[in-house]
Amino acid sequence: MFVNIAQSIPILCLLFFIWWRISVAETAPHIGLLCANGCSRILASPPLTTLLMKTCPMVIELPVFGRSRPEEKVLEAVGVFEAVKQHGKYETGQLFLHSVFGYRGIVLFPWHARLYDRDVTLKPEPPGGAHGSKEVKGKTHTYYQVLIDTRDCPHISQRSQTEAVTFLANHDDSRALYAIPGLDYVSHEDILPYNSTEQVPIQHELFERFLLFNPAKAPPFTARDTLKAWQEKNHPWLELSDVHRETTENIRVTVIPFYMGMREAQNSHVYWWRYCIRLENMGSEVVQLRERHWRIFSLSGTLETVRGRGVVGREPVLSKEQPAFQYSSHVSLQAPSGHMWGTFRIERTDGSHFDVRIPPFSLESNKDDKAPPAGYTF
Repeated sequence: MFVNIAQSIPILCLLFFIWWRISVAETAPHIGLLCANGCSRILASPPLTTLLMKTCPMVIELPVFGRSRPEEKVLEAVGVFEAVKQHGKYETGQLFLHSVFGYRGIVLFPWHARLYDRDVTLKPEPPGGAHGSKEVKGKTHTYYQVLIDTRDCPHISQRSQTEAVTFLANHDDSRALYAIPGLDYVSHEDILPYNSTEQVPIQHELFERFLLFNPAKAPPFTARDTLKAWQEKNHPWLELSDVHRETTENIRVTVIPFYMGMREAQNSHVYWWRYCIRLENMGSEVVQLRERHWRIFSLSGTLETVRGRGVVGREPVLSKEQPAFQYSSHVSLQAPSGHMWGTFRIERTDGSHFDVRIPPFSLESNKDDKAPPAGYTF
């Protein structure tokens, strides 16, 4: 039977088997922990794993559909968790589970971003103070470019889509966008590392093209020359440089902007950016995102206001079981730089509302306009 973790036996030095609990009504991955002696089962969300990994080894088991009856699920071992790195960084080839979205992935290479955390650096503003009027100093924070296992993509319910790197087409059609699917940017604290004896533990069409199995190394997957060349050539389109974060009433908003390039349209220059936003419910109250309100300032002197229901056609619910939602969108300006900021209107279960601040972030065209990513067939 499933019991509360507080009622379970001490977990120190016990061996646990881990799997995902996925059903029709509840598609987000959960981690079930089965004590080695079978005395109890604990139903928990992925962040709980971080605590358990500090005290005991674990074998990871994930569900696969039975061969005889498609609706049946059986457990299949995929690896063993490793200790979370409190210091330093993970290397190319590190296997991991995403602590929030639950998918399997592998690290390609790290990015050293500047994190502007308004929760840490700003004191409470006086009444009537203008939001964003104080300087926020950035600190270095490690993110990783990763590949997502395609088998897990259908079960990532709290994302608007599987993450992809988008870029502008390299021809006269300035409206065309292309994407490299199955790529993601993952913060260091979202990594739950594990190891596997499989030579191809991640299913992605770029896995064997970018990585080579080498059992003499730890982790046993090293970068091929094709990955190094691809990273160097496409650095401007992949680079993650700035991360902005702010929390309002236990709802944390993280924004990562990416410059995509410039195109000419109707005798003028149009500059494009992509931005990725994650909302996280840090409290226990269930809330729902209802509206968005954006202010977009261009260096040309224009100020645009955008209001609408939800985000990317959805009004996500943030609960203790599914605390996060992430999506990406795009914006264009007829100027080489600008700023964006705004609010999300959040609704409580009693029908009351409050506004969550979106931290202000710069739109900078600080990279040369080069050809789109190469080394990949679209």
